[in-house]
Amino acid sequence: MIDQEGRMVEPVPLSTPHGPGCAKALRRDGEEAGLPPLQIAKSIHRHCGVSLLRAQRLALGLTLERAAAALRALPGAGSRGAPKLDRIQLGHWESGDRTPKAATVGLLCRFYGGSAEDLGFMDTAAHLPVAMRAPGLGAAPAEDDDSMFDRQFDQARRAVDRTLAASSVSAGQLDLLDEQVLEARHQYVYTPPAPMLTALLTHLGEVNNLAADRQPAVVQVRLSELTAMLSTLIADGLMKLGRLSQSRYWYRTARAAADDSGNNELRARVRAQAAMLPFYYGPVETAVALTREARMLCHGRPSATGAFAAAAEARAHAKLGNEEAALTAINHATRVFEQSGAGGHDADAFSFPERRFHLYESGTYTALGRTRQARQAQAQALRLYPAETGIDPALLLLEGAICLAKDRSPAEACEMAGSTYLRMAVAHRTPIVDERARDVLTALPPAVRKSRSARDLNQLLALPPGQM
Repeated sequence: MIDQEGRMVEPVPLSTPHGPGCAKALRRDGEEAGLPPLQIAKSIHRHCGVSLLRAQRLALGLTLERAAAALRALPGAGSRGAPKLDRIQLGHWESGDRTPKAATVGLLCRFYGGSAEDLGFMDTAAHLPVAMRAPGLGAAPAEDDDSMFDRQFDQARRAVDRTLAASSVSAGQLDLLDEQVLEARHQYVYTPPAPMLTALLTHLGEVNNLAADRQPAVVQVRLSELTAMLSTLIADGLMKLGRLSQSRYWYRTARAAADDSGNNELRARVRAQAAMLPFYYGPVETAVALTREARMLCHGRPSATGAFAAAAEARAHAKLGNEEAALTAINHATRVFEQSGAGGHDADAFSFPERRFHLYESGTYTALGRTRQARQAQAQALRLYPAETGIDPALLLLEGAICLAKDRSPAEACEMAGSTYLRMAVAHRTPIVDERARDVLTALPPAVRKSRSARDLNQLLALPPGQM
């Protein structure tokens, strides 16, 4: 559990393993405290009395079935002589009834991002490559967390790219996959990116297993569509975490999958979403080009995707200071949105409800310095957001703070930005939120950027999450 200072507390474990609800509570507390999965797994192992290998899976919130499916999707998992990777076999390894071979331990290390010692395989560690051995066993130090994180996502992306380049699934299997992806799209709206990425990779592994052999055209279209959706969400999650290079590669994979599907609506949606990366991190001109291409793919038909593309294009033009193009695009987006009937309150990561439309309105008018119109859009959007949601309301409030800065109310702007940042859950305070909060400081008149309120906000943003 978490104490008042944000540290994991390790109660003395009972003589029998605890139920899954206990591990779920520890995982939730750990994620809220911003702890990495390896640290959460150790707490589950000590507190709940389960094996280290089982604790790793529980720390990620995976069932045996989903963990096994994700393992099968890793490169090398299907090589000759490799063991059968299913829920039963994984359960035997977790309970200690059977011991996997060294090569399989290496696969498990790759999947969970830890060493053999972290997974409870001390006897196997000496037979593994040095990068997978635990520190203190006479081996080179294990890869750091960033390297392991990068390698896991790069391997998964390349596996998907190979499948897309290659040349029968039942309707029930496809329907089940559709349901899983739709659920993930809903969860993505309010779930922090780090734990969500694990779930998305699991779903993608299941899709990729079916797509590994080229399927009949009608089946392949649906699998490519699902691959495009999941790859887009992975790219967006990596962007939120500041993993820009990987995000860029995953967006390319998403575009390749969308193009493979032949679904123009999806092709447009993926491009409009991919424009978020250059919008936030540059070059903004690329964001304009991607959103314009997305709008062209909609062929002028009124749709939620067409409205999204036009609104995103308006926001990008506004950031470049091109007021005429921005106003033309936002007016076009308003007409398309109204004609499409896309409004409503139900939302997932691939919808464009009214509150999201007003979010883009706010971004456009805030960048243009039209603070009155920006505040109207912010108020309309905030009324529509539910209690359980992601970072959008915080982004709207930060844009409200930028408006205050532009209206020469620096102390009020900094106070609003600081309180918004502090109210956010730690797991949602990702680099993309940090950048938007720093935009408040940039928007301040140069003469007051060294004021006390500005210094306080700057110091707050510089603090590690656990010290706030």
